[in-house]
Amino acid sequence: MDYELIDFKVMGDETGSLVAIEGLKNIPFEVKRVYYIFGTTSNAVRGKHAHRNLQQLIFCPIGSCEFTLDNGVERKTVRLQMPNQGLYIKSNVWREFSAFSPDCVVMVLASAIYDESDYIRDYQEFLREVTSSTS
Repeated sequence: MDYELIDFKVMGDETGSLVAIEGLKNIPFEVKRVYYIFGTTSNAVRGKHAHRNLQQLIFCPIGSCEFTLDNGVERKTVRLQMPNQGLYIKSNVWREFSAFSPDCVVMVLASAIYDESDYIRDYQEFLREVTSSTS
């Protein structure tokens, strides 16, 4: 499956901690878009899509949630709960996220600006596309 957990270096002293995330340095793409999600109810399921080309780095600077990742062959669940760890997801991976803590903030760094044509929002269509690309 095309994902990776990236641990970021934490710098700090007695006054606090800092994590720097730099495109093309400690993440493998140039950041073109940043957005964040907050105020999500604990029983919500978000995402429910894949991207044809987009790459994303996703992390929870506050709180925690779970990502279910699916490449059409296998499914994995990854819990994000450390502010210095990011989930790097490449293209053609179906993602759903859930199990939000009450204080959860999900931050997303993306390799491209928003493009609706890059989204696959129907799971059966996703399966057809990933199956045809591996044939």
